[in-house]
Amino acid sequence: MTANECIKNRRSIRKFTSQNVPHELLAQIVETASYAPSWKNTQITRYIAVEGEKKAALAKCTGWSGNTSIMESAPMVIAVTLIKGRCGYEKDGSFSTPKGDHWQMYDAGVASEAFCLAAYEQGLGTVIMGLFEEEEAAKLLDLPADRELAALIAIGYPDESPAAPRRKTVEELLSYQS
Repeated sequence: MTANECIKNRRSIRKFTSQNVPHELLAQIVETASYAPSWKNTQITRYIAVEGEKKAALAKCTGWSGNTSIMESAPMVIAVTLIKGRCGYEKDGSFSTPKGDHWQMYDAGVASEAFCLAAYEQGLGTVIMGLFEEEEAAKLLDLPADRELAALIAIGYPDESPAAPRRKTVEELLSYQS
């Protein structure tokens, strides 16, 4: 599968079979995702695989019934976390750019997409979810103080094949300046 095929054919999957995600396969996916670029190679993204009773409890932290049903359908949910205070900073603790600490979410997003593409290549489906009760979910996951919950990714074997939604044209997306 080429990168072009992977990017164009991957879809957000919201319905999964009951087949579990093998832990060895998940480790391969995380190893591939670890090659995602990050600010000054800080590699701040960390993944927590959530299954069983804890996944069921996490599904109740979504704040939206659509995400609750997605998480209930998935055999596993990945909590994408980041190490705070490293990305976008200089060694003296000052910000490197006016964007401040925004780089950490950018890096977590890049890593999340790399994770989803690596999962797709292995035959798994994913959907990135950002709507959840952050404090409640972080408490349930027992996140240390230096970590922040960036997103939740439902992962499993797809039980649907959604069509690609309409895409904007290149003319709408691209402009040139001289």
